[in-house]
Amino acid sequence: MKAEIGYYLAGFADGEGSFNLSFRPRQDYKSPWKISLCFNISQKDKVILALFKRYLNCGTLRSRPDGVWYYEVNNFNAIWDNVIPFFKKFNFLSAKKKRDFAKFCAIATMIKKNEHLKEDGIRKIIEIRREMNDGGKRKYSEREILSKFQESPETIRQTSVAKEDDIVRSSEKSEVNTNERS
Repeated sequence: MKAEIGYYLAGFADGEGSFNLSFRPRQDYKSPWKISLCFNISQKDKVILALFKRYLNCGTLRSRPDGVWYYEVNNFNAIWDNVIPFFKKFNFLSAKKKRDFAKFCAIATMIKKNEHLKEDGIRKIIEIRREMNDGGKRKYSEREILSKFQESPETIRQTSVAKEDDIVRSSEKSEVNTNERS
């Protein structure tokens, strides 16, 4: 790719692009939340967005009912392998976009290391997210996200095992329970 195209796209994304993080409640996940990263741009003119799709070699391009075109990348591997390296090579000029992108990259690194699957990782991600996109509008509050950890099946399972251990008081029963768990 020619450098001028890369810098043009980076400049366009600097003004019009957005790096986002979303939490989606999940019953079928190790964690009560699925965390998704997304890079997107919306525009009335499809041509520039098609250039993003072509040069980033990923993402989807679709039109909305209001006539606006929408380009997004929300596949983690595509973000990690294509989007992040592109914008590290073709830097942003605005301090705000640089800051949001750095936070986006930090969260991506945490996800890559599977830190998002544990409550302490979620707490760190929430702390980072708090500063992204000027706080932005959030579908789920920090309190709602963290409260799900108190209700998750894994937490409930661990709590019930702990309660069973508290109920077993005789040493004979403890030995039987200890051997059964081995």
